[in-house]
Amino acid sequence: MTARPMPAFLLLLALFVGAAASGLAPARALAGPTATAPESDQAAAAPERQVRIGVLSHRGTSKSRSVWQPTADYLTAQIPGYRFAITPLDFADVEPAIADGSVEFVLVNPAIYVALEINHGVSRIATLKTCSGEVARNVFGGVIFTRTDRGDINSIADLAGKRFMAVDPTSLGGYQMAQAELLRRGIDPQRHFKPLVFGGIHDAVVLAVRDGKVDAGTVRTDVLEQMAAAGAIDLADFKVLGAREHPDLPLLHSTPLYPEWPFSRLASTPTALAQAVAVALLQMQPPSDMTAGCNYAGWTVPLDYQPVHQLLRELNRPPYDTARPFTLLDALSKYWLAVLIGTLALLLMALLTSRVLQLNQRLSRANTRLERRHQLILDSVAEGIYGVDLNGRATFVNKAMERMTGWRAEELIGNETHEIIHHTRADGDPHPREDCPVYTTFRDEQSRFIDDDVFWRRDGASFPVEYSATPIRDEQGQTIGTVVVFRDITERREAAERFRRQEAEQAHFTRLSTLGEMASGIAHELNQPLTAITTNARACVRMIAAGRATMATCTEVMTKIAEQAERAGEVIRHIRRFVRKEEPEMAPVTVADMFETVMVLMRQDARRAGVALHRQIGFGADCVMAQRTQIEQVLLNLVRNAVEAMIDQPRERRVLLLARRNADTVEIRVVDTGPGLGKGSPEHLFEPFVTTKPQGLGVGLSISHGIVEAHGGRLRVDSTPDIGATFFFSLPYVDKSHRVIPAAASLQSDGSETDPAGEHA
Repeated sequence: MTARPMPAFLLLLALFVGAAASGLAPARALAGPTATAPESDQAAAAPERQVRIGVLSHRGTSKSRSVWQPTADYLTAQIPGYRFAITPLDFADVEPAIADGSVEFVLVNPAIYVALEINHGVSRIATLKTCSGEVARNVFGGVIFTRTDRGDINSIADLAGKRFMAVDPTSLGGYQMAQAELLRRGIDPQRHFKPLVFGGIHDAVVLAVRDGKVDAGTVRTDVLEQMAAAGAIDLADFKVLGAREHPDLPLLHSTPLYPEWPFSRLASTPTALAQAVAVALLQMQPPSDMTAGCNYAGWTVPLDYQPVHQLLRELNRPPYDTARPFTLLDALSKYWLAVLIGTLALLLMALLTSRVLQLNQRLSRANTRLERRHQLILDSVAEGIYGVDLNGRATFVNKAMERMTGWRAEELIGNETHEIIHHTRADGDPHPREDCPVYTTFRDEQSRFIDDDVFWRRDGASFPVEYSATPIRDEQGQTIGTVVVFRDITERREAAERFRRQEAEQAHFTRLSTLGEMASGIAHELNQPLTAITTNARACVRMIAAGRATMATCTEVMTKIAEQAERAGEVIRHIRRFVRKEEPEMAPVTVADMFETVMVLMRQDARRAGVALHRQIGFGADCVMAQRTQIEQVLLNLVRNAVEAMIDQPRERRVLLLARRNADTVEIRVVDTGPGLGKGSPEHLFEPFVTTKPQGLGVGLSISHGIVEAHGGRLRVDSTPDIGATFFFSLPYVDKSHRVIPAAASLQSDGSETDPAGEHA
């Protein structure tokens, strides 16, 4: 059976007549989305009117939206002044949506369209074209199928007594076509299937057959092929019963073919709008991104749906399920017993009605109690909770919010909450309404979590909060507002500050402990210049006493004494800065100064261990943003570990402090020629109380790792057994004017500086 299209000249004639009836010129009606420049400007200036397209969601709401939203976007772009939106409709929702006019256009299967055409005056303006590969078509059918491994089911006749699933009683391709074919083969679905069930969507039927929940099922053509193409099923797992072949449909099918889905207008839809939509649909050439994941090929002129009328008459289905007039006499003569029972039932219903009224009153009271219980639940939550509508006005609040903000519920409900509790940022700047995450949530319908913000109390004081904002949706899935759940994080911030101070104290204690362990080396480092001062001073005294002192010799001796005093003062200055409690703020620091402090403090220990200390600062790596004392503590700890690791090393012992520019950071490395770290994961070295030293506590590297992470970096290690180890991390680079340099403006390397990362000093 092939559907007959409406002649093209009749469609054009209908468009001209409709245009004249609506007061539009024929050229304007045929132009559809195209308009003259003044009219386009007026349309652009006028607010867009929303036009809803009700689509039968026979494969689920999400699938319907993904397939048809590009068509709505296309119509929005083509027809100025209108914004088209897709409204997915279940089978049971189609009739109510047409009756109450909640949509302007409807896209449903032909069987539902026929009923809407007769009952509600719905008229088609275009017919869907689908495709299989490169072949476009405007007809479809139904396919009856089972699993390939069901040897007991090889024909439609074998289905008697089996479990059978269809999509919906009103689904043309998902049930009615197959129902007619089954009846022609002598199988009544209502009597011969045990049981007959409906899955609601096509995919559910296919999966139920595949998983063995039913013995067989029926869906419209192309569903099996689409699911196989998407990887949801394997076509080899299914076999078609009563398979047919047709030159217009190279798809699996078991039934005659009928015209594809019509795109229809309601009787209340403006004629001019319907004409513009019809022309836009007929002119549409769907791009590949619009048809991705479906077999959508565009639209053609409305087809003849008389074959569908004939099928519904054959099945005695709406709107052809009416019978001849049945009189009261017929009812009394044929159903006297039922009439008697009905009379008794009416009496019983009168009694039940009275009872129902009583129960309704009880239900009303129970509903009131339930609402109170919900409010009690809200009020029992420790977090503040409130809801706002699409205008930002509060719709409900709980007790915790009243307690935290000081505002009473009656002062908040019905008023804009942003202007009451969220009007100003933490820094005192105004917080514009359009930047408020609560408003953004119901605009873009996306949930969000804000971990740092402030709300304002009734007394004018602010308090820090974290909160989540979630869209509120009605029964139709439309967003009607936002619900906000927030908590006061004042105590958490205070606890974090206490923890930060404790970490600083721990780092300070560790520095004191480190200096205590280095006391002998530092004492020797101070003793050398002090001894030199003493020796030179006494020599000068002896020369003066012996009368051999001249102004030149005294000046030379005093110069040596001053140099040694400065050397001792330098050591003391480095020690004093290293042991003092550091300031928490980061500031620009010269890399050379940090390297100098470490080399001064470690000079004697390195000399005693026979280790040579070197430093190398690459071009452009002279200044970083850091907390100086903390980074010096990290470097001192890494250098001490390197020196101690090489005490028993028979070969040359060297430690290199290296700094080099890398994009917008400066990478600092401590490279040694020691024995390496041995086997095992080096990442465990940064865990607390993990150490390779016999007398170590295992906290130095852990603290160093925490300090580097607090600077936004990561302390890492590269080790080669018997070659050496390299510890390295990165700090933000700043130029000489103390500006942090972003990556886009970073200095490019000229390749002149060698990279010792893999050479281990």
